Amino acid sequence: MASNGKSRESEKIDRVTPARRGRPVGHVLLMMLFWAAAGAASQDAMAQGAAAPPAVTVSKPLQQDITEWDQFTGQFAAVDYVEVRARVSGYLTQIFFRDGQIVHQGDPLFLIDPRPYEATLAAARAQLAQAEAQVDLATRQLGRSAELRKKDFEAASIYDQRVLDLKVASAAAEAAKATIRSAQLNVEFTRIAAPISGRISNRQVSVGNLVNGGESGGSTLLTTIVSLDPIYFNFDMSEADYLAYERATARGTLQSTRDRSVTVTLRLTDEPDWPHEGHMDFIDNQVNRSAGTIRARAIFPNPNLLLTVGQFGRIRIPGSEPYKAILIPEAALVTDQSRKIVMTLQNDNSVQPKLVRVGPHYQGLRIIRSGLTADDVIVIDGLMRIRPGAKVSPKAGTIAPEPDAD
Repeated sequence: MASNGKSRESEKIDRVTPARRGRPVGHVLLMMLFWAAAGAASQDAMAQGAAAPPAVTVSKPLQQDITEWDQFTGQFAAVDYVEVRARVSGYLTQIFFRDGQIVHQGDPLFLIDPRPYEATLAAARAQLAQAEAQVDLATRQLGRSAELRKKDFEAASIYDQRVLDLKVASAAAEAAKATIRSAQLNVEFTRIAAPISGRISNRQVSVGNLVNGGESGGSTLLTTIVSLDPIYFNFDMSEADYLAYERATARGTLQSTRDRSVTVTLRLTDEPDWPHEGHMDFIDNQVNRSAGTIRARAIFPNPNLLLTVGQFGRIRIPGSEPYKAILIPEAALVTDQSRKIVMTLQNDNSVQPKLVRVGPHYQGLRIIRSGLTADDVIVIDGLMRIRPGAKVSPKAGTIAPEPDAD
């Protein structure tokens, strides 16, 4: 009985076990097939991605006739600057200008009460008349003495006295004339006119005030005038820049910046281009010991009076004679420590790096001193997707300057 029961239990287990075991085995097989298919698809996709070369934009370098420019910041200054001061003392009676207006040479500015000086002039003229009367009397007396002396009716000492009296009277007349000229100048000095043309500042003294005159530093400052057309532009260049100019001039590759025919351009802080054209006017004779710079100056016409004394601007000076330069975008340069590299495209569409020596920026591009030729094809976009020796899928692009970028 036990044996038969055991047989029935084994048979039951044998009938149940295959059915229960079949379901997990099929599920595992399906999962394995799914992951195998997914892995194969992924490998195919990776193989296809690795096989497709990265797309890049390429172009030949831009070759253009250019002139390199060096830029400096500076400040405008007046060609002529005058402090208008009183030359005679007196009460200020009139002012003939508005503060800040444009005045021309000879325009009346101030009037100091002239009456005391006119009275002095009248007295000097009366003194001259008296001196001239003395000269006339001495001349007549000398004539009579000369006639008497010929006949020996008068002593020689008397004749000599008459000659001396005439000389004294003549000298007194000359002194009176000098006094008149001085008095006339003082009368003229009471009417103060503009010594130059330009823009006048505000008045420093109001009507009714007593002003002090004279040639010393104690005279009263009334106002100032600055000339505006033409106008100076002062700037400082470093000793290194100055040496570079001098050496280029010595080699004959650059016109001397001391030559007043050197054309320069200038722009103000709100101007994108360089609309103002002038020329070099002066370079100092020594380098500033404390700053290591040398003062230079250019001069610009200013017919519309836009440029103002004290205003800041930026000037461009020729840094080279015109020459044919190779230009590339800044984005086409790869930096390897202190070196600059450009990726070039070979005939088989592979990438080859070239070491280059760069120059300054020009209209948004970078000048290449050496390392590239005009026939090289360079990668200008897509550098992050390539490596040296790898093949790429090139697309033609263009390199264009940006005149407003400087």
